[in-house]
Amino acid sequence: MATKETKAQRVERLKREKNPWEALEEIRGFARVGFPAIPPEWLGTYMRWWGVYTQGDGAGVLGGQNGEGKALPYFMVRIRVPNGILRAEQVRAVADLSRRFGRGVADITVRQNFQLHWVTPEALPEVLETLDRIGLTTLGACGDVVRNITGCPVAGLDASEICDPSPLALEASRLLAGNAEFYNLPRKFKVSLTGCRDWCSYPEINDVGLTAITRKFRGEVETGFSLRVGGGLSTDPHLAVRLNVFVRSTQVVDAIRGVAELFRRATTLREHRERARLKFLFLREGWNAESFQTELEKVVGFQFDPAEQEFAPHDLYRDHIGIHPQKQEGLSFVGAAVLRGRVSSDQLQSAAELSERFGSGDLRTTVMQNLLVVNVPHQNAQPLARELTDIGFPVAASPFVRGTIACSGTEFCKLAITETKGFSRWLTEELDDRLPGFDQELKLHVTGCPNSCGQHWIADIGLEGKKLKVNGSLVDAYYFCLGGAVGALQSIARPVGYRCAAQDVPEAIERLLRQYRATREPGENLRRYFARHSNEELRQFLAGEQVAPVERDLPAAPAPHAVEG
Repeated sequence: MATKETKAQRVERLKREKNPWEALEEIRGFARVGFPAIPPEWLGTYMRWWGVYTQGDGAGVLGGQNGEGKALPYFMVRIRVPNGILRAEQVRAVADLSRRFGRGVADITVRQNFQLHWVTPEALPEVLETLDRIGLTTLGACGDVVRNITGCPVAGLDASEICDPSPLALEASRLLAGNAEFYNLPRKFKVSLTGCRDWCSYPEINDVGLTAITRKFRGEVETGFSLRVGGGLSTDPHLAVRLNVFVRSTQVVDAIRGVAELFRRATTLREHRERARLKFLFLREGWNAESFQTELEKVVGFQFDPAEQEFAPHDLYRDHIGIHPQKQEGLSFVGAAVLRGRVSSDQLQSAAELSERFGSGDLRTTVMQNLLVVNVPHQNAQPLARELTDIGFPVAASPFVRGTIACSGTEFCKLAITETKGFSRWLTEELDDRLPGFDQELKLHVTGCPNSCGQHWIADIGLEGKKLKVNGSLVDAYYFCLGGAVGALQSIARPVGYRCAAQDVPEAIERLLRQYRATREPGENLRRYFARHSNEELRQFLAGEQVAPVERDLPAAPAPHAVEG
């Protein structure tokens, strides 16, 4: 009897049989025949190479079977925005597509992309063609490929940056997006390239993280890059490993391509979909920085110079929110918070118009799901900030609004367990009311399932979606992970053994932060405070009493203070 294919075997077979980037005509054909006639291999696999996922029905994973929820006859379409660089006409076009085909809703993602929802197969060709006309694409925004290459959104503008590597990011993106040589990687592959001193594009959690650094070489100051590899979150978080290399600017694209080539050759990573990321060479295959570097230098065909000493930045906000002078005389950039990344078509339209009225028509997206307007004359910065605030993008935001990240949740995602976007808005409103004037930079990340698209492993307070049975009904709940950080104090957040119904989360966080304010040492931030307290103590702060630890994935059971949802 023939052995049934595993999920990994099926995907690998489909990738061998077809490069989806060469099959645009099939997508055009689906617009003529409609959703029911689209083959399952396209719905479940090939569409992703075009930045397209089937959209969940609102029930999330619990509404389906085999670990995936039911799909509606609509698509989520992810638009690739390399380095977050946008022009007003592009933002206006995305707003128009959202209004016409996406029910007026869009999201900014943690990789500086835009996402549309509610797109029908009939509309998909026009969406793709419109994006192509304005210089944007969905190619490689999903799938087993090199995803959107992220970078500092104010590259070339930031007065304190080490260098502007955005031309290299754009070059690498042009090389790899749609390149048939790299359409068939074991799974997704993420690249961050920044010259920002704040490392605002999170190199620590990328498969390739390049950070600018300078050295003295033959009597001259030379700018190059440190190289980290193998970072990633999901269910097995792993912070990237720094190699002993100094990457010259002329070597950057070769280095990115070389790591991607190593990843492509790693056949053992193709055996299991949940262990198909580059980080598993370190987590399961016994690789280390030295062995990885040896193999990389074989691939690129040259040896890198040894690394220079590097000091990671402290883990403060990396979002560029507020009004800041640019290196260009007389100009500023204005960063606005976009709570949970959710935008309406009207807001996007207004932001595009404001960027032209008060600046040069240049905008940027950030990995914290925010939006910047750049190249603004100093005298226009404050009026622009007021108008951005009026359309719902505050420039002077509270720590709770500014520091909150949220994934798509059950509203659109078939893998999610909890609703996240509406919950995050309600949660920040509650915390602003309960803790007015809170004075710490707080990262509060909400993810609707263990896959960590909301990056809860690197948050001060990370909330992972669960379910609880309360009075006989299943309700949304969250499990707390505390003390995550990147930078100088990098650490994966600790699962502290506390879980409660979503309705009880604001009260639990209020108790925790009031305890912090009452008992912190002088100058002690949240990371250090959490680090010096045990899981038992932190659970007590959250619950308001001593409670036994709860495992992250135990069967649903009543939690302290749970109420009817």
